Amino acid sequence: MSITDKTYKKLTIQVSLNGLSFCIFDTLSSNPILLQNIHFDSFQRSSKIEDLFAVVFRENPELNHKYDEIVIIHSNNLSTFVPTALFDEEFLGSYLQYNTKVFETDFFAFDVVEKYEMNNVYIPYVNMNNFFIDQYGSFDYKHANSILVSKLLDLSKNNEERKMFVHVSDTHFEIIVVQNQKLHLSNSFEYKTAEDFIYYILFTAEQLQLNPENFKLELLGTIVENDSLYQIAYKYIRNVSLFDVSDTNNSFSEKENREHFILLHS
Repeated sequence: MSITDKTYKKLTIQVSLNGLSFCIFDTLSSNPILLQNIHFDSFQRSSKIEDLFAVVFRENPELNHKYDEIVIIHSNNLSTFVPTALFDEEFLGSYLQYNTKVFETDFFAFDVVEKYEMNNVYIPYVNMNNFFIDQYGSFDYKHANSILVSKLLDLSKNNEERKMFVHVSDTHFEIIVVQNQKLHLSNSFEYKTAEDFIYYILFTAEQLQLNPENFKLELLGTIVENDSLYQIAYKYIRNVSLFDVSDTNNSFSEKENREHFILLHS
């Protein structure tokens, strides 16, 4: 691309079965300048995802502009981290078979997390990627957890205290436990009720010998202080708080920065 063709803008689209969100970045400043979230209701989700995306593209002309860089983030609970020393690209499916149902027809991908000497093996949404190929021709794609875990490990530098982070999505949540740039645990759980939510958090804490009276839990994603998930966590865990985004340098609200943490750090 010649310098006259450059737009100095990057588009990142985070996709899931429940909708998509997208962010446009000014690449000169690395700051996000537009954030949009589109949620599909249960009636819409009965339609083909490609048809839903086509409507989104018609209603959001920014998605059809030219960009220097386009990144698609796949957000699902079909991923697992593998240390580089144990990783073999020939056996991607075998790494996932312990925490998700794997089929012979599945397509597997992986993100290299070089800084932390591990790889994130996952199943991307192939039909969504095909839709974006039709729209853009070429783009990069990665898994949401690659961004989430890398960023939380970065933030744990020089902190010897083990800390638990929980990132909440509509139907599942991730539990990540870190200590001074070491990953102790990253796991994903499906939930329907607040009781499911706290059960998995307390069970994980017990397995890692984390005392609910002592360890710190920080919550991010689609969660606010007055919802049932936060309230039940507050009831059973002494040191619980919303993830601190006060030092974020953009024009979006704290709630938006917490909910779209992965997208905004892509």
